[in-house]
Amino acid sequence: MDRYGYLKTAAAIPSVRVADCAYNGERIAALVADAAGRGVEVVLFPELSVTGYTCGDLFLQPALLAAAEQALAELLRRTAELNTAFVVGLPVAVDDMLYNCAVVAAAGEVLGVVPKCHIPDYAEFYESRWFASGQGRPTVEIELCGQSVPFGPDLLFDIGGARCAVEICEDLWVPAPPSAEAAAAGAEVILNLSASPETVGKSDYVRQLVVQQSARTRAAYLYCSAGFGESSTDLVFAGHALVAENGAVLAVSERFSLGEQLVVADVDCQLLRNDRCRTTTFRHSGAGGRTTVAVTMPVADDRPFDRTVEAMPFVPAEDDRRHSRCEEILNIQATGLARRLAHTRSTKAVVGISGGLDSTLALLVTVRAFDRLGLDRQGIVGITMPGFGTTGRTYGNALTLMRGLGVTAREIPIRAACEQHFRDIGLPEDDRSTTYENAQARERTQILMDVANREGALVVGTGDLSELALGWATYNGDQMSMYGVNASVPKTLVRHIVEWYAAHCAEGSVREVLCDVAATPVSPELLPADAEGGIAQKTEELVGPYELHDFFLYRFVRQGFPPAKILFLAERAFGRRYDRATILRWMKTFFSRFFSQQFKRSAMPDGPKVGSVALSPRGDWRMPSDASAAVWLAEIDRLEKE
Repeated sequence: MDRYGYLKTAAAIPSVRVADCAYNGERIAALVADAAGRGVEVVLFPELSVTGYTCGDLFLQPALLAAAEQALAELLRRTAELNTAFVVGLPVAVDDMLYNCAVVAAAGEVLGVVPKCHIPDYAEFYESRWFASGQGRPTVEIELCGQSVPFGPDLLFDIGGARCAVEICEDLWVPAPPSAEAAAAGAEVILNLSASPETVGKSDYVRQLVVQQSARTRAAYLYCSAGFGESSTDLVFAGHALVAENGAVLAVSERFSLGEQLVVADVDCQLLRNDRCRTTTFRHSGAGGRTTVAVTMPVADDRPFDRTVEAMPFVPAEDDRRHSRCEEILNIQATGLARRLAHTRSTKAVVGISGGLDSTLALLVTVRAFDRLGLDRQGIVGITMPGFGTTGRTYGNALTLMRGLGVTAREIPIRAACEQHFRDIGLPEDDRSTTYENAQARERTQILMDVANREGALVVGTGDLSELALGWATYNGDQMSMYGVNASVPKTLVRHIVEWYAAHCAEGSVREVLCDVAATPVSPELLPADAEGGIAQKTEELVGPYELHDFFLYRFVRQGFPPAKILFLAERAFGRRYDRATILRWMKTFFSRFFSQQFKRSAMPDGPKVGSVALSPRGDWRMPSDASAAVWLAEIDRLEKE
């Protein structure tokens, strides 16, 4: 592994000639060399890759077994100087029984031999004709290629600091796969040698199996199935390989390719360990009863990084997933609000409508909740409260949106009330300090609360997850409501939900205004407009781009990464959009504000959790309000000096 916890892995699909062990060994050696050239630390090959899976009764021929061992010995010789471990499949005879085995090797030595546990004898499979099951066998020493090596199903391999386990094809398909026990014993990477023939729809099922097993075991799962060259007498092998990590696919092969393939991916062992630590129902029992074989793999500092880093981790990149995600989030929010309305016997709700993203989403959620409850939308009291910084654009959008959605629209200006308040507290007329801004936010909240009292209504909060993370809200102002529907929706996702709603759920003037809201710069509009009447106070110019802060938030809270690793990933996710100095500047802002503003989150109102990151002090995030950010800021300072 490298210093950030990445293990570079590969699944290799070689050219195969059935029963031609010398040729197969040559092709495997060439692919191991290719993998080593790319900095791969462990490369996985298909089941019985040294002989070919489709040898049939030839497996019972001593000549084939001898040729397979000879090919392995030559393979060890040819790869002895490479800094790459590899896993190949071949038949191995032990105690007068033949086993379908995975051989794990590195630096010219066999590290261990793992027999297949579950031997299929159904449909096209007839493996028990040749092979015995390794299930339950104690680990023993056997002789292979002139070496004394451990043999057994319970072996673990420490490769470059990552704990790896092996299972073979059918082992994954049974009710209790060996990899589940291996993960409980500490294995972080599962290596599956397979030779699964293709039938219609089977590849999708295999993908689901691999992805789900990686999620259940909180592990990386490499699956590598035999490809072109295996016998097509009755079956076809398509060369299906994929790398999954904790429920997500990192890399896949091209199925039905006639050429050799090397599918490379960096798997994040630090992420897996962090996730296991935070998941209290995942507790590994240690390697008790298991033999662990370790090999050190030198890691080059300049090796390529074979992993896609999404710039917007909260927003799915694929259109179909983004569509379903937006629909589901809106339903979660609306259902949470509907339950609160039903519990309080409220038939009315009050929402402050600014013409910005957050209040727009809150209003859409409230409308859906009222529709689900069969309540009249006129019971939704939308209040626009123009002040010193309100622009014609946001003011017009707020009114158009409320009218288009059929809610009760009210306008209550705050300018006069704030000016009286400023005189009462002795604030100079030319003062534009925090007091000037916060007084407006608190005046608006007071209006919302008081109108709600008069109407017997519930105040629906509009603040989002990104604002909570940064504390970009006025304490006891817009930080407060009776139910915060956006509390776990980050700003980058709020924009996409509004755009999605415009495209799929709205029409006419509502669609037009939603598109314009999504295109409007984010601003609290607490400072006077510019000379042209436009927005003068742009949030992202003051605290930094929300796409960066959402990236930092996800990597820090969800994945538990330190600043150095977050910087490493951010530089790859954002490319040339932000240079290193800019990323570090806003990262310092993020950590400073995240720690100093915890007191606002400690007093936040109820609201529904919608994703894997939430900051409710009653649920996901428990941090003292006086915790120090010194450790994180010191690391950022060091990164700035490098």
